Amino acid sequence: MKEATPTTSDWQALYQAALEFKEIEAWTWMYDSDVFGVQDPASEEIGYCCVMGALEEIFALAVYLGSEGLESYMRVASEPPWDPSEAMEIVLLQRCLMASFGGREELDNTDRRIIKRLGLKFRGRKAWPQFRSYRPTYHPWYLTADEARFLTLALQQAREVCLRFQEDPGLFDPPQEGLWFVRVPEGTEKGLSWRDAWLEPAPLEKEEIAAKPVDELRLARLKKAAPLKRTVWEVDFFLSPGAVQEERGERPYYPYLLMSIDHEAGFILGTDMLSPETYRPEFTERFLRLAERLKWLPAEIWVKKEEALDLLEPITSRLGIKLYLVDELEAMREARAALEQFMR
Repeated sequence: MKEATPTTSDWQALYQAALEFKEIEAWTWMYDSDVFGVQDPASEEIGYCCVMGALEEIFALAVYLGSEGLESYMRVASEPPWDPSEAMEIVLLQRCLMASFGGREELDNTDRRIIKRLGLKFRGRKAWPQFRSYRPTYHPWYLTADEARFLTLALQQAREVCLRFQEDPGLFDPPQEGLWFVRVPEGTEKGLSWRDAWLEPAPLEKEEIAAKPVDELRLARLKKAAPLKRTVWEVDFFLSPGAVQEERGERPYYPYLLMSIDHEAGFILGTDMLSPETYRPEFTERFLRLAERLKWLPAEIWVKKEEALDLLEPITSRLGIKLYLVDELEAMREARAALEQFMR
């Protein structure tokens, strides 16, 4: 079902809130580690807000949605990976709304059309607002009506909270560990009123990693037909450098790529494209198809993601393959870099 787009009234309120937030230049006294929450009155989900701009690279308010969003913020805020490919993947797995301020050249035609329709004009360095929605495995995209309304409220509350933080740098110091400063709405006859609260994030609902049921007969046939060789495979899955847009106007997504590489030779044994919705069962199926096509198996397989370890273990344990979780896959890193260079 297609999600509703913001009305002209929604856009007017959002741009007004963004301009009022930009006016205070909160990034001159706040860092992206100064995080506070704003609760959505419609969904009751908490958006965890951080102000960007202390380094003057980007001026923005990011609102990380719910516990999943907070976890994605923690990944972004942690020590960045050395590999640029992994850094981009971390960004594409965020769940957040962002209001940023940049140059006119950073806007696309859709942004410009909205600004023109509203009769707005901006001048100066990093003066042009832009709004984007980030969802895991999807390309940053335009806001839905619900997202625009919540981002408007978040910007309004962020302005007030940031000014208070300027006067009281201890505002976010929790009374006990695990609590976050959150602005909570309450409905009144005159509309919404807001109060401070110290709240614990909702439990993060982790999706169970369910591998495809093991086909014992198929594995027995494979073990008989595909002898083990004294080689090592590097196996990994990662988001494709290029997005896929199935229909015009639809939000593009990034499929996963499953890649298997001979560690010593650096030779790519197989590459498969997996849907973000069904990649787990596809992962094991494509691995088995590769082994059946090659008619041989490695003595060892190295992976760097625990998820890949969990998906492969039921298969490798039955085939007699040693499976290791390692910190780095050197051949995989080089192959990914070459792939990204090719797709630019």
